[in-house]
Amino acid sequence: MLSKNQAKNLRALHRKKARREQGLFLVEGEKVVAELLASSWQIDSLYATPEFIGAYQGLIKQAGVVLVECSAAELTAVSTLVSNSAALALVKMPEPTLKPLDTEQAWILALDGINDPGNLGSLLRIADWYGIGQVVCSPMTAEVYNPKVITASKGSFLRVAVSYQPLGAFFNQLPANTAILGAYLEGESIHQLKASPSSGVILLGSEAQGISQELALRVTRKITIPAFGAAESLNVGVAAAVICDNLKRLSTLKSYQS
Repeated sequence: MLSKNQAKNLRALHRKKARREQGLFLVEGEKVVAELLASSWQIDSLYATPEFIGAYQGLIKQAGVVLVECSAAELTAVSTLVSNSAALALVKMPEPTLKPLDTEQAWILALDGINDPGNLGSLLRIADWYGIGQVVCSPMTAEVYNPKVITASKGSFLRVAVSYQPLGAFFNQLPANTAILGAYLEGESIHQLKASPSSGVILLGSEAQGISQELALRVTRKITIPAFGAAESLNVGVAAAVICDNLKRLSTLKSYQS
């Protein structure tokens, strides 16, 4: 059963200020919490229904977490989800680190001011799907530990390294010949990208503002997704998926031809 203090603390973590002060964030729902228990992430405590505890008792024991049994109604009352009939975990924020850059072997996703949490969560999921292990965000991008980001990522936050820094400084760290592909409404068609690189940085801006003028100067190639109808633009997550898919397709074709 949840105590009043526990319930109050869990609700407080819906807010960014409390998350920063405590260094903790929420992970909610059966599948994601189960993935979390099987990972190496540090879990502060677990709040779960008897059904969840029975189904995942092996993982819970292996993780060695502080466990609080509670009802689905109690979980839903402190959750950011419409309903939560399984589990909620309090997780320690890892120390912010930037993995060594390896642009010769893989793509990195750079996000310029993506301030919608749902979009950021979707972008993490897309990066995970296409094997992109690093996402570098500008300071104005949504906070990765926002519950909406965690929920939308469907567990991909566990596998994709996310860091925050001014993107101009990030680009300064890259080798001089690194390909930086910027997504624009006008540019080379992603369907027919000639001499396509097999690694580098994919830079995406917000739907409202696009890529900032400062960062536009760092783009080595402007790419676009050709339109066949009258829609003004694509959601940034949809655009990222189309771009990643075509880059993978072109890379696969290149390896077959060689």
